[in-house]
Amino acid sequence: MTDVTATLIPLAEVDPAMVEELLDRAFGEDRHSRTAYKVREGTDWLPALSFAVVDENRYLVGTIQAWPVALTDDQGRRHPMLMVGPVAVVPERHNQGFGQALFAAMFDAMDPAAPLPQVLIGDPEYYGRFGFHGAPTQNWQLPGPFERHRLLVRTDNPGVLPDHGTLGPWLG
Repeated sequence: MTDVTATLIPLAEVDPAMVEELLDRAFGEDRHSRTAYKVREGTDWLPALSFAVVDENRYLVGTIQAWPVALTDDQGRRHPMLMVGPVAVVPERHNQGFGQALFAAMFDAMDPAAPLPQVLIGDPEYYGRFGFHGAPTQNWQLPGPFERHRLLVRTDNPGVLPDHGTLGPWLG
């Protein structure tokens, strides 16, 4: 991060109203109707894997959240995953390394002994730098419209992922 006065903190330490304001600003007030929200519907974000960046005035600069989801395969088996997002940085602070810092914090907080695949809906050009790609997701379904090339996954072993399935909330 270029601003040495910015601080990375757990998202749980941030006023939820500030988070909602940042996300409305980044994605629009109609963001709740997006498919990503349907995928994680009824779940809560995971505090241990969700972070924020605040500046010296405690102004919220960016956030990342991780959610428990599952890919249900054609045989009805549920494969647990983490859904990453929303990932947001205020527009005036783009290209200053905050997104990279947020991803690094989340990846560092993951249990290396039991890594779950991470999935997100986003731009492959941006998220590819973090190891996300779309090859394993080509036959996956979501509970709403989406652009197939934007459904991305990151995992150490893509061979464990089902070829077909429907992504939804982990409610188990």
